[in-house]
Amino acid sequence: MADYQVEQEHPATTTTIIEKRSGGGMTFAILLLVVVVAVAAFFLISSQSRKDNAVSTAATQVGQAASDVGDAAKDAAGAVKDQ
Repeated sequence: MADYQVEQEHPATTTTIIEKRSGGGMTFAILLLVVVVAVAAFFLISSQSRKDNAVSTAATQVGQAASDVGDAAKDAAGAVKDQ
């Protein structure tokens, strides 16, 4: 009979795999929210500024029209006086 000697090889080193998951998705979501809020605020402020400018322009035009009417009334009163 033959003698067999079985050698079992065991690896000398072990490999450990460590998965790291960062909060990259959460950071991106927060950054996206900040950008959306900033853009919305810009448009709201810009819109309010345009409304204010429109009201100011309209008020100036009304004031000019009132001045024109006053001038016309003075001219008419002067014309009546001269007759």
